[in-house]
Amino acid sequence: MAVHLYGAMGELPLFNPDLEVDPPRAVRALREAIARADAVLIASPEYAHGVSGVMKNALDWLVSFEGFVAKPVAVVNASPRAHHASDALLETLRTMSAALIPQGCVSIPLLGTCTTEAQMLASPAVSAQIHELLEAVQAFVSARRYAPPTQ
Repeated sequence: MAVHLYGAMGELPLFNPDLEVDPPRAVRALREAIARADAVLIASPEYAHGVSGVMKNALDWLVSFEGFVAKPVAVVNASPRAHHASDALLETLRTMSAALIPQGCVSIPLLGTCTTEAQMLASPAVSAQIHELLEAVQAFVSARRYAPPTQ
């Protein structure tokens, strides 16, 4: 399994439906990355009990993108206390027809004590949860890939 970090969220312009016919380059790049991915893993912070504006903007650009429909998606909530944004994000993704991975939508309590990659890997509990999450994503994608076509 290869995990690729999408690091250009800040380059997306504010969503404008008038630009859907010929989207800006940054939007095309996001959509191409989504189309290439077998699954998407979202970890987004909560701000004022809501989904961050940057994340919501990215999702708005994906609403009418056919390549996102039925895309397997896992959602990681890094703070069990911050459930409002996670709940809202899951509802948005359901509305967008994402294929939410049940065992891939989890809370991993980092809570400021485990914020770097090295700290996460050094924590037996956190690294085990991340491993389980990635196994769930892989199993979900594999099951869909090899499932017989429905009629």
